[in-house]
Amino acid sequence: MSSSPIQNFFVTHFMPEKCYAQLFVNFNLHVPCLTLFLNKIIGWWILLDIVFAQLLQLLRILWRRNAEGLCPASVLLQLYASSGPVLLAVARNFPLFAWGERLFLSIQTTTIVFLILHYRGDTVRGILFVLAYGGLIVLLGSHAPAQVISAMQSSSLAAIIASKALQAGSNFKKGHTGQLSSTSVLLSSAASLGLTFVSLQDTGKSLATASYLVSACFSCILLAQVLCYGSNKTSPKKED
Repeated sequence: MSSSPIQNFFVTHFMPEKCYAQLFVNFNLHVPCLTLFLNKIIGWWILLDIVFAQLLQLLRILWRRNAEGLCPASVLLQLYASSGPVLLAVARNFPLFAWGERLFLSIQTTTIVFLILHYRGDTVRGILFVLAYGGLIVLLGSHAPAQVISAMQSSSLAAIIASKALQAGSNFKKGHTGQLSSTSVLLSSAASLGLTFVSLQDTGKSLATASYLVSACFSCILLAQVLCYGSNKTSPKKED
């Protein structure tokens, strides 16, 4: 009996044929197959988050010609978190296809930092930042000790948590989310919850699970802020 295009798609990308038969032919909620299916979906969603979340944020800033509401310190921490995997991949000579999405993410985040400075009327500082960051990455990739790169990689999750906390605090203080992209926040929230689900299956990494859980909580806070008062774009007070 020939298989349908839908079956071919699921078997190719999400599960073996026996699991497809269990879940979609016999309608049996076979736990191992269901878990495998969910893990595959989460994996694809995390990839979508890496590739598109910052891109959507970047496009929103360019479309509105405004970076109001984005916390610079939060974005810098995101840049730090994305730089660690890139440096690790370069140091270990990984093929580009294995870390290209992380490089793409770092380029997008660097561009967002530049746009924040540019739309604040500080274009020169933005250009200097981009040049300094590029030079630092080349320098670290060529000469940094393995311990430094490993430390950056291992602290990436902590940087992500701090980034979300700072952005949430900034939103609360200002009473709006400005140009923070709701679609980007939704993608990141779902990815964080997915990572927590996957990590919970590995009982030997309780600290990592707790970290993913904290990250997911802050992601949900950001999503709640976007939904509750994201459209309340009150003009920020001028700083002295």
